[in-house]
Amino acid sequence: MPRRILIIVGHPDSNPKRLCRALAEAYADGARSARHEVRLIDIATLDFPILRTMAEFADRPLPITLEDAAQALKDAEHLVFVFPLWLGTMPALLKAFLEQVMRPGVAFAYPEAGKSGFAKTLLKGRSARVVVTMGMPASFYRFWYLGHGIAGLRRNILNFVGISPVRETLFGMVEGASEVKRRKWISAMHALGKKAG
Repeated sequence: MPRRILIIVGHPDSNPKRLCRALAEAYADGARSARHEVRLIDIATLDFPILRTMAEFADRPLPITLEDAAQALKDAEHLVFVFPLWLGTMPALLKAFLEQVMRPGVAFAYPEAGKSGFAKTLLKGRSARVVVTMGMPASFYRFWYLGHGIAGLRRNILNFVGISPVRETLFGMVEGASEVKRRKWISAMHALGKKAG
């Protein structure tokens, strides 16, 4: 069954030769070959301000430059985040993007005035895959560091707004990877895209 897929490339460097872009494109190609509908957003090409106060998050309108991204988020059935590990977690620009688009009214809703309770999730029924490149071995990040940066993205952001399940694909030791290994990773992403998983 074809799905609506949104791929978010979270590498802040716009260099088209970045591995993250090749992995995202491979996933997109695989998904399109299986007749899934694909939308790709590259945050390095977007211009938007960072949020500095709770009032800005809760009350300021979404920047015009992110209106299409927020709509794509709402329309998607499956989300794919592709980014490099920086200081154990996602790059700051990706976090700033998520703070902007995961707003009240887009990703969740506060309880009505005068009522108590938890926020209502607005993105329930969607799944996600988090694809991360890193300089260390992926197993070391997962077992020594407990994948804390990715776990935070999964629990504190994606699960909070109703996105589940969230699966992970980690590519480690990318700096010195051979061309054969890179092609293997790209092939694996193409296969994941075909399955929309």
